[in-house]
Amino acid sequence: MGWAQLTAVALVVLEYGLKLVAVGTVPENRRPSSSSAWLLLILFVPVVGFPLYWLIGSPYVRGRRHEVQTRVNRLLAEHTGHRPTVPPGADPSDELASVLRMTRRLTGMPCVTGTDEGLLGDAPQTYAAMAEAVAGARTYVHVEFYIMAWDETTDPFFTALAQAVRRGVRVRLLMDHLGSRKYPGWRAFRRRLTDAGIDWHLMMPIAPLRGRWRRPDLRNHRKLLVVDGEVAFLGSHNMIDPAYGSARNARAGRRWNDLTLQVRGEIVRAVEAVFATDWYLETGHNLTPAQHVVDAPSLVPGGPAHAMQLIPSGPGFPSEPNLRVFTALVHQATETVALTSPYFVPDESLLSAITTAAYRGVRIDLFVGAEADQFLVGHAQRSYYRALLEAGVHIHLYPAPAVLHAKYLTVDDTVAMIGSSNMDFRSFALDYEVMLLAFGGDLVARLQANDAHYRAISRELTLEEWRGQPWHHRYLDNVCRLVSALM
Repeated sequence: MGWAQLTAVALVVLEYGLKLVAVGTVPENRRPSSSSAWLLLILFVPVVGFPLYWLIGSPYVRGRRHEVQTRVNRLLAEHTGHRPTVPPGADPSDELASVLRMTRRLTGMPCVTGTDEGLLGDAPQTYAAMAEAVAGARTYVHVEFYIMAWDETTDPFFTALAQAVRRGVRVRLLMDHLGSRKYPGWRAFRRRLTDAGIDWHLMMPIAPLRGRWRRPDLRNHRKLLVVDGEVAFLGSHNMIDPAYGSARNARAGRRWNDLTLQVRGEIVRAVEAVFATDWYLETGHNLTPAQHVVDAPSLVPGGPAHAMQLIPSGPGFPSEPNLRVFTALVHQATETVALTSPYFVPDESLLSAITTAAYRGVRIDLFVGAEADQFLVGHAQRSYYRALLEAGVHIHLYPAPAVLHAKYLTVDDTVAMIGSSNMDFRSFALDYEVMLLAFGGDLVARLQANDAHYRAISRELTLEEWRGQPWHHRYLDNVCRLVSALM
C-alpha cells in the first residue's frame, strides 16, 4: 500500500473517529434541536461542521467572563441574603413567588420595589426623556447600548452627555463592538465621544491585531441607562435613529418601533449592578455602588409602585434565566398571555408552554412583524406559525414596512416583563440581555393598552390562510428553522 493510499485510509479513520466522538459529546447540556442540527452538519458536511463547531459550537462563555459572572452572582446573593423573597407589601401568588425564588437563585437578584416613571415608545421622545434625566445628573451617568450612533435623532442625548461632562459629571459608556460599528459615521462617532470627555469602551471587542478576540456570535444586546443611581431606563430602544442610519429605510418609511421603561427606586441599584458587571468585564475596573438612601414606596394596587425583579441573562448564565421565567409564567397563566417579540424562535419548552396554555383555554396573543428585518430569523419564525395557529394562538402581524422591535410579555392581569430579550435562541443563550419583571402596579394595564394599539393596526393571521402557503415557502422556513438551531 502506497503513501497516498495510507493517507486516504488515515483520513477516513480520522473522519469517522471524530464523527463518533461528536455523537457522544455534542448533545451534552444542549437542547435537542440544537444537538440535531449540529450533528447533521458534522455528519454530512464535516469539512464545514467541525471547524464551525470548534469556533461557535458552545453556547456559553468560558474562562474569565464565566468566572467573573459566577463570582458576581455569588456576591449579589451574599450581599442581599438578608432581604426577603418579596418586598413588604407585595402579595404574589404562590406560583409567582416560586418564580421569584428561582430567579433569585439563578441570578442573585432579589425582588425589590420600584416606581414606573413612564413607558416610552416614540424614539425622539425616548431620547429626550433620557437627555432630561442626564441634564439633572450630579455625579455620574452610566450608558450601555447594543447599537449606538450620534445622528440627528440621538443628538439631544449625546449633547446632554457632553454637557454633563463639562459640569464635572463622570460619564461611562459601553457599546457592543459588532453591534455598532456597521452604522454610518462609526469612526467620527468614537472621536466625538473622546472629544466630549466621555469614558467609553467597546463590549465584546474583536480586534485580533491588538490581542482582543471574542467569539463573533456572542454579543452584548443590553440597553440601559442609569443616572446617579436614582433613575434608570431599560427596554428595546437602541441609541440610533429609528431608520437605523439608512436613507433607503427612511424613504420607504421603514422604522423600528420600540418600547422602553423609565424607573426609580430600589430597582435602579439592580440595573446599576448589571452595568457594573459589564464595565468590569470590559475595563477591569470596579465601580463603587452609589451611596444614597432609596425610600421604598408603598405598594398600592394599580399605582406606579411595583414589586420588581431584574433578570440578567446571557452566555455567562448557562441556566438561561430569561427562558425559564418566560416558560414558567406562561405555564401559570389562567386567562391571558400576550407576547411581543421581533424575533420569535422558541425552544421546545417555551413552544410547549404556549401551545399547552392555548389548549387549556388561555387566550394567547402573539405580536410579531409582518416582515422581519433578518432573513434567517424571519423564516425560522414562520416555521412555528402552523403549530401555534392549530393550538388557537392569535398571531397579529404588525404592518410593514415598520419593524416591531418591542420586547415584552404580560400574563393575566398580574405580571409583566419588559426589556431587551427576544424570544429566540440567540437571546436565550448567546446574547447578554436584561429583562424586568414587575407586578402589583399599573404596568400590566399600560402594556395591555399598548397591545390594544398594536392589535388595532395589525392583521390577524388565520390558520386557513397559513395552510395556503406554497410548499417552497414552507420548505425554506423549515430549512431556516434547522439552521437557526445552530446559533
